[in-house]
Amino acid sequence: MAKTIFEEMGGTYVQQGDYFIPCLTLPAEKETVIGVWGQRHLRYIKQYKRVFYTNMLTSCKLNSYLADIDEQAQERFETLIEQMKQAQSITEQLKAENALEWIGRVNNIRACAMEIVESEIIFA
Repeated sequence: MAKTIFEEMGGTYVQQGDYFIPCLTLPAEKETVIGVWGQRHLRYIKQYKRVFYTNMLTSCKLNSYLADIDEQAQERFETLIEQMKQAQSITEQLKAENALEWIGRVNNIRACAMEIVESEIIFA
């Protein structure tokens, strides 16, 4: 029996019942650490953008894409926090004078910044 083009290129088949299924594997993708923002975006694209997720996965670009999204979101988050702190005059002096008020105001800023980053980057 003549070899198929797939077999000539080094591919193999495995028999399952009456069918021969090609053994396909993706090349190894460079492993990168993906933070909380990248994980949130991954869950979002898996659930709501399945075609995009599959295309990124099969083209071996998913990890680098998620790492980039994570980096952008983290930078935006930190920038927003600093800008909001300056706009609301939250300083180290306030922290020294009234720690509980400082914690409450910073937590409020972090929650607002988190919502902004999620709407602009994660769920866009």
